Amino acid sequence: MSNPPYPQKWELASLAPVPSTQEFREQFDHFKQRLKALAEATNQLPPVDTDPRNLAHWSQLITEYEFVDATAVDLRSLADCYAAADAENKAYRQLQAELAATTPDREQIATNIEFAFRDATEAEFATFVSAAPELKKNEYFLVTRRRNAKLRLPKSQEILAAELAVDGLHGWGRLYDRTSSSLKVQVQEKGQLVSRSPGQVQFDSPQRTIRENNFFALDAAWETIADSCADAINHIAGTRLTTYRHIGLTDHLEAPLRVNRMTRETLDTMWSTITSSKHVLKGYLAKKAQLLGIDRLAWFDQFAPLPQLPGAGNVDDIPYDQACEWIIDAFESFSSDLGDFAKMSLSENWVEAENRSGKQQGGFCTGFPTRGQSRIFMTYTNSADSMSTLAHELGHAYHSWVLREEPVFLQDYPMNLAETASTFAEAVLGEKRLQCASSDYERLQILDGMLGDAVAFLMNIHARFLFEDEFHKQRAGGELTADQLNAIMLAAQKAAYLDALSDDGWNPRFWVSKLHFYITSIPFYNFPYTFGYLLSLGVYAIGKEAGGNFSESYRRLLLATGSHDAEEAVLSTMGFDLRKPDFWQRSLKIISDRVEQFTELADRILSKTKTV
Repeated sequence: MSNPPYPQKWELASLAPVPSTQEFREQFDHFKQRLKALAEATNQLPPVDTDPRNLAHWSQLITEYEFVDATAVDLRSLADCYAAADAENKAYRQLQAELAATTPDREQIATNIEFAFRDATEAEFATFVSAAPELKKNEYFLVTRRRNAKLRLPKSQEILAAELAVDGLHGWGRLYDRTSSSLKVQVQEKGQLVSRSPGQVQFDSPQRTIRENNFFALDAAWETIADSCADAINHIAGTRLTTYRHIGLTDHLEAPLRVNRMTRETLDTMWSTITSSKHVLKGYLAKKAQLLGIDRLAWFDQFAPLPQLPGAGNVDDIPYDQACEWIIDAFESFSSDLGDFAKMSLSENWVEAENRSGKQQGGFCTGFPTRGQSRIFMTYTNSADSMSTLAHELGHAYHSWVLREEPVFLQDYPMNLAETASTFAEAVLGEKRLQCASSDYERLQILDGMLGDAVAFLMNIHARFLFEDEFHKQRAGGELTADQLNAIMLAAQKAAYLDALSDDGWNPRFWVSKLHFYITSIPFYNFPYTFGYLLSLGVYAIGKEAGGNFSESYRRLLLATGSHDAEEAVLSTMGFDLRKPDFWQRSLKIISDRVEQFTELADRILSKTKTV
């Protein structure tokens, strides 16, 4: 029996020994020894000056730091892959906990280096970085580290906080992972009550009663762990707010903005431009409700397929191999490099897409820097939305692929710019499908998917941002109950969706089910998605105007994400200032045009069906 052209199960053994083997344990122990030795070595760092002996010491230390950091990323990615594919395997959760226990040593290294850099004057530091090749090639990383020192507690407190976070801050995140991963949902299928993981319960059935029943079954399951999740989210936010207070931050957004290497001015400009323009999406939501034969959409209707027309065919039943072919074809239409990369990664077992029980919910792409490879995790469900998710994660993987030969520390990029590459890949796929559509109905379905994405990024994620922003404000005064969190989420959804859903159609317990609120390594895991989505739309529009040479400009943008702040990366490669509304308005105009196309096509189709 021949192997499928695009396997749905990934291959991990070539990346590292299987975690249960003695070989893996020996490599893991060797890593921990080198990590511990480096951490101890940073306790006595040489002066930040141009003395040849000190420069040699620093160069050697940074080289070892590159190895240790890249190996740590490899190991974390490996553990996450195994744990995601076999969510109930306690051994993989234990491995994740072991890796989390190495965090204090990694934090100690970063803390010691940042404090050494902080104590040097601006002139001393600039001269120091320029005096040795190993330092010069990592200049942006070192400058960023010096800047991060302003977010540090006093040294002894910083090291203690890192050690406490293993069982505190990160422990709460792991508790959520274990609790949500073991959750089971009782749903009816073909008259039988069956048990499913949350990620297997979908809202894309053409039958509204199934969507509604699935929603309430899932909500009932999430309610059973709501109080535990409230504990987790309260303590995660409380820990961060306490830290912010001690380092002198009064704005809880300052830290996530620095993590994303962008300014508050850019964030405020983006959200204000969205708020003044996204009313056009109410027209899309109203028209979709009309097509579905209901007055207003509920939360569980957002991903509903459009009603099937006689003889139109089902373009939302897309086998995995077909999805892979379409993605490769679309990517090749943009550039041969992107197309070749997609074919390689899909053919060579980089993707875990099988739809089976026992997997973790959601999807991700994770990198193995020492191997120059990535792995993609998702659950493919034969839908257009699943195909878009696959393209999205391949966009992430391509981003890492472009950067693979850069210095290790310049292969890292913030989440907002990471989401640009992924949503750009979705845009390439979507536009190609729209061009190749053979009927008005097929174009309508594709536009429905595109505008569903617009609702997700401009309304759903805006609701997450508004919720998290208000939650942090209230959390400063004390812990909140599950009911209070429900109320904040409901208000955030109504504001973000412009009250466009039905009165009883909201999802106040969304904060329980959304993993992103419990990620302890990155705060505010929401606005970077919207940033990346709109940036990718604008970049795609520029590319259509620029013609055939744009693919190289796009590669330069991806390269710049590892060595520039967000605003400078875009300005230096694309020529736009993200602190001004012009670029964001350009992106939002694309969405407005798509709404207009959708409503015109819908009216045309509705008029034909009335005359039949």
